[in-house]
Amino acid sequence: MKVLYWEQKGPANTEAVSKLATQRARELKINHIVVASNSGATAEHFLDQGLEVICVTHHVGFMSPGDDEMPAETRQKLSEKGVHILTTTHLMAGLDRALRIKFGGVYPAEIIAQTLRMLGQGVKVCVEISGMALDAGLIPYGREIIAVGGSGTGADTALVITPAHSNNFFDTKIKEIICKPREF
Repeated sequence: MKVLYWEQKGPANTEAVSKLATQRARELKINHIVVASNSGATAEHFLDQGLEVICVTHHVGFMSPGDDEMPAETRQKLSEKGVHILTTTHLMAGLDRALRIKFGGVYPAEIIAQTLRMLGQGVKVCVEISGMALDAGLIPYGREIIAVGGSGTGADTALVITPAHSNNFFDTKIKEIICKPREF
């Protein structure tokens, strides 16, 4: 398996990432794709591929209090297509972020997130959404999945990963990097 490195990060890579991720899922007989998608646009690239798609969004209120970034029509459309949508607190944010914002300082989850960002924002997102989907019971425990994330909007990173539950986070195994930006 050859790793593909994009020249730049960002949404221009979304179409190619979706094709590479879907292809690798078929090669490895992986049935579950966990994709970060707040608007639903990235998740739509994985429709009708014969795969179990789990779409992980920002929590309600991430951008502004009470605001859900995914329009209700999109949420309904994806759900009707069989996509499981998980809208919940981020694994590496939540209370640690609240403490940082309120009192300053750095907390363990943020140190982990920053460490993963050394490989790119998309790698951090893939690890995070995989654990969130596992904790929610939307993917099977102990099985490889494909995770797709990005650096803001769209997708630029795909991994083969065996996630662990958040209480055993360090048992997470990144098995393969399918693609990621070289410059980030």
